[in-house]
Amino acid sequence: MLNTFVSYKLIARDIPKAIDRIERQPMVDRETKYYLENIGKVSSIDEFVKNDRLFKYAMKAFGLQDMSYARAFMVKALKEGVTDPDSFANKLTDKRYAEFVSTFDFARHGDAATIYNKAQQATTGNYAIQAAIDEIDPATVKAETDYYMSRIAGVKSIDDLFGDARLYNYAMRAYALDPETESPETMRKVLEGGMSDPKSLANTLEDKRYAAFASAFDFAGLGEKATTWTPTHENVVDKYLRQTLEEDAGNSNEGVRLALYFQRKAADITDWYQVLADKALATVVRTAFGLPDSFAKADIDKQVKLFESKMNIEDFANPAKLEKFITRFTSLYEISNPTSPALNAASILFSQPMTAGVSTNLLMAMQQLKSK
Repeated sequence: MLNTFVSYKLIARDIPKAIDRIERQPMVDRETKYYLENIGKVSSIDEFVKNDRLFKYAMKAFGLQDMSYARAFMVKALKEGVTDPDSFANKLTDKRYAEFVSTFDFARHGDAATIYNKAQQATTGNYAIQAAIDEIDPATVKAETDYYMSRIAGVKSIDDLFGDARLYNYAMRAYALDPETESPETMRKVLEGGMSDPKSLANTLEDKRYAAFASAFDFAGLGEKATTWTPTHENVVDKYLRQTLEEDAGNSNEGVRLALYFQRKAADITDWYQVLADKALATVVRTAFGLPDSFAKADIDKQVKLFESKMNIEDFANPAKLEKFITRFTSLYEISNPTSPALNAASILFSQPMTAGVSTNLLMAMQQLKSK
């Protein structure tokens, strides 16, 4: 059996390939097809939670499968939404609930929650508001909206959008931008820069209409799926597959599951209290720092103070430092949870590289830690 460090490395070095293998598993394929074929038909919270198969798929995608039984709890979270900072989901320490509610946002989008796409529903909604302000004839609004919706899903690039003047004008007016006076060159740069970079043109312009436009037509971030990408479809399926990958790895080695989970969540970690609020993240950190399980019972502030003395929280955003941290975790986890009985010193010296106990692979990993 491969040890924790090697098993993690084999998966982490090509996550897309590992997920592709998971996606081809018959049960995963069957459940994903059912979800995609049916989620768009759901138009209310009650329909959602009563469809056991859909609801459990969605819950698992966010790592909440253990709470699938708590329908009343989830209904309350979904009904209150996430717009109000004091809503039920927002007040929960575990942010997975807020992320779940944000994806299935019936409170904000109503019966369009499961088909909501910024380039489609958000844009047509905005256009209707602007048309009312400008007192445009309702018949004209309907004709332009029908034209827009019949063609926008076929737009796969910035060039496609600019290539259809009628579509482009509709999109611009939806975000209160005048296509007659706005420079096409500037608007192209707004879209090309996207929203992920804080220094992009859309993010640096004081007028936030440009950022709203770039967010709705996010070709920079979503590519050709920008006009069809729906959080409840692609986003949930991607999360479900990743969650299944981690569970599958955990069936053989819990340490690998924890490492993969930490790798996925690391970019969003901003403070140590967030780590302590997540049992899995906290387990990884305590193990990597060589702390006993009993340390979890210590005063929260004291735990945070010790963590701060050992590592800067910002280091998790650095790929190289994150990888070094996970290497430390997998190595120390293997020592505490050997994949097979430890080998004696003589057998390690005179054998080929092994993957049992404190193997040569593990020793090499530990040596890497010392040399960095």
